[in-house]
Amino acid sequence: AAWGLGYFGQPHILARFMAAENVKSLVSARRIGMTWMILCLAGACAVGYFGIAYFGGHPEQVGAMGGNNERIFIALTTLLFNPWIAGVILSAILAAVMSTLSCQLLVCSSAITEDFYKGFLRPNAPQQELVWIGRIMVLAVAVIAIIIAADPESKVLGLVSYAWAGFGAAFGPVVILSVFWKRMTAAGALAGMIAGAATVVAWKPLTGSSLYEIVPGFIACFIAIVVVSLMGKVSKEVENKFEEADKAYQAAK
Repeated sequence: AAWGLGYFGQPHILARFMAAENVKSLVSARRIGMTWMILCLAGACAVGYFGIAYFGGHPEQVGAMGGNNERIFIALTTLLFNPWIAGVILSAILAAVMSTLSCQLLVCSSAITEDFYKGFLRPNAPQQELVWIGRIMVLAVAVIAIIIAADPESKVLGLVSYAWAGFGAAFGPVVILSVFWKRMTAAGALAGMIAGAATVVAWKPLTGSSLYEIVPGFIACFIAIVVVSLMGKVSKEVENKFEEADKAYQAAK
């Protein structure tokens, strides 16, 4: 259930809503987005249940998964479909991986460059400098991903859950409070992102708990944002923008 908290802070998901043509289109975007995710998650659960039923009745074919339960979709595809159809289905996996990978790299690079580097370190940085920083960040994120994935003991679900927790805990509360609380400051947002990400990284090594890292990370981010924001002051310009956006959204409902 804690995985649900991660959706609030996934840049590649939020970017689609940020690209909406106008406020009114957000209502339709919300319905389409929720419907699509329900279908996707239902399909993922269905694959697991079908796998339990199929391999429970055909235990001699369990070896098709190669000892890795995460290969259940690939195993079922190769066992149950014609090779031509199986090839098309398996190519869809590669397409999804490449699409998600490119999107994640670009969104991560843009977030670091625009929201962190320009937002906090170099507000007046020229565009050419930001372009080079963005390119360097794409390379850096890719190298880090390759290093993490190089571990032969790593599994896709474990890596995804860790990244999901990091994004969700670092950005989720920031997004939620920026929408519903006009008192949040830039310093509070930065403190929350650092606290959330740090908690996710340090949670299991320090505590050894089996609790999913996103839960304490989400809480730590929320607390840091509120505490630091209350210690600072919000500009009148930010308050006016918040009220203007809120009125526009309420009118579009």
